Amino acid sequence: MDPGPAHKSGSEDWQCPLLRHCGQWLVNYQASVQGSARFELAVRLLDAEGQVVAHHTGAQGQLQVPSAHLWWPYLMHSYPAYLYSLEVRLTAQTAAGPVSDFYTLPVGIRTVAVTNSQFLINGKPFYFHGVNKHEDADIRGKGFDWPLLVKDFNLLRWLGANAFRTSHYPYAEEVMQLCDRYGIVVIDESPGVGIVLAESFGNVSLHHHLEVMEELVRRDKNHPAVVMWSVANEPASFLKPAGYYFKTLIAHTKALDPSRPVTYVTNSNYAVDLGAPYVDVICVNSYYSWYHDYGHLEVIPLQLTTQFEQWYSTYQKPIIQSEYGAETIAGFHQDPPLMFTEEYQRSLLEQYHLVLDQKRREYVVGELIWNFADFMTDQSPQRAMGNKKGIFTRQRQPKGAAFILRERYWRIANETKHLPSVVKAQCLGNSLFTL
Repeated sequence: MDPGPAHKSGSEDWQCPLLRHCGQWLVNYQASVQGSARFELAVRLLDAEGQVVAHHTGAQGQLQVPSAHLWWPYLMHSYPAYLYSLEVRLTAQTAAGPVSDFYTLPVGIRTVAVTNSQFLINGKPFYFHGVNKHEDADIRGKGFDWPLLVKDFNLLRWLGANAFRTSHYPYAEEVMQLCDRYGIVVIDESPGVGIVLAESFGNVSLHHHLEVMEELVRRDKNHPAVVMWSVANEPASFLKPAGYYFKTLIAHTKALDPSRPVTYVTNSNYAVDLGAPYVDVICVNSYYSWYHDYGHLEVIPLQLTTQFEQWYSTYQKPIIQSEYGAETIAGFHQDPPLMFTEEYQRSLLEQYHLVLDQKRREYVVGELIWNFADFMTDQSPQRAMGNKKGIFTRQRQPKGAAFILRERYWRIANETKHLPSVVKAQCLGNSLFTL
């Protein structure tokens, strides 16, 4: 579990920093209870087999967990996504006698750290190979859908993806719960999108943004799958007020949760981005040979290499290619590749991958394709029935690029030396999902 703010709003609010001492993991917990002060609180930590491994009493305390099973991401360990159960039993004294109730929270034990060139989970280098998503499909439209979620997780596991970003808003809690259970790492993003006007950086907006981050951290702080907060997507971070705005916002988020790095996703030039000094990880969106240099795939390696080298030489921080891609209408084919064909999308990805394969051995720590699946947008002359940058159609059928990414992601996973054979079919107990 991870630390979070101590809110006074119910027994489900927790604060659980992790420490390691003399071979034991120390889990500090804090629970708040409303109502009568005449109560007793007993806390137990149970392993996956239901055995009690630690216990304590009181609304605040420390659990000592010997030989803890750590929560690992999918494809990073032979036994990923190990979850304990934190059981809090409250016994209150009433006029009718003692009344008891209990609440159980799935928790994972893991650490996150950032160096100037690596993202570490449990002390080991982690590379994000995943997607950006939207809560969208053609039948329900925008919103949560259990069958769709099962389908999407099946596709993520087939793809060999180990991460996604909640672009550009917090997703349903059920999504986060399944990420915990299946080891899919999450960059948890606030709905801070469209911050592009000077007035967007005023005090009213900043105050609201601080409240939004409090709500997001409060809701998701105990999900082990959440490894980083993203406070915004593509803000106009070159505007003069942006420096103070993001300095304040990021410092506030870190105060709420010191255990996780904080970022925002930028499409500004490295030389004028006023918020970048305050993030822990540089997340960059770029669409070379799509929104400019139309059709000229040959310029991507030079432009992308220059992008990475300029950002890293300036800030000395790990970098994630947080968006890249091309619009593709399924079934459109042309050789040589032309824009909107499946061949063009595949060729564009391959040009990006040439550079990513070089830089991920230095300081690039992740790549997230835009997008997992096609999604609906407002109608415009630039959109052919929505955004078509998905590697899957809106109906979740694969385009050619999905197979390019699948081969790539499984190859990267197999480079993790402590994983002897991750390409074998995997089966989880009581799993909804299979490969």
